[in-house]
Amino acid sequence: TMTGSGNPKWTVVADATAPSKPNVLKQFGVATYPVALKDNTNLKDGFVEVKFKAVSGKEDQAGGVIWRAKDEDNYYIARANALENNVTIYHTIKGKRVSFKDVNVPVKSGEWHTLRVDFSGNKFTVTFDGKKVIEATDGSFPDAGKVGLWTKADSVTLFDDFTFGSNQ
Repeated sequence: TMTGSGNPKWTVVADATAPSKPNVLKQFGVATYPVALKDNTNLKDGFVEVKFKAVSGKEDQAGGVIWRAKDEDNYYIARANALENNVTIYHTIKGKRVSFKDVNVPVKSGEWHTLRVDFSGNKFTVTFDGKKVIEATDGSFPDAGKVGLWTKADSVTLFDDFTFGSNQ
């Protein structure tokens, strides 16, 4: 699905560089925010993690994880962007994305990175390539919700080793 408009294209493809060969999930369509939500998930406190590789994009080269999603227009997201060299945490409410903390950190296009968020109550810790980069609080979505993946605009992004779990 997506937040906004466009034509997201999610597909499973083989990639020789994948951390867990042979297949990855690839998003190569163009949309405001392509979103892939995992059906039958309902997580309040826990973690979500993915390995991703930004392949290309003129407007953006981003990959992100979603948690506590009510639907494609209401969720938290942490994303890393290779064109901006930063990691940012957002809440998206009724389709409007608003950042509440970001940090400048090198995000290399064409390389695999690991992005993880640990969340409990209104506290969030974002880890990028094994290093804690953001600690933030926000109370927009206190209830359990779905987890998923996210990209932006014309990003062509590969995802692998998507994991999530409860803190209990």
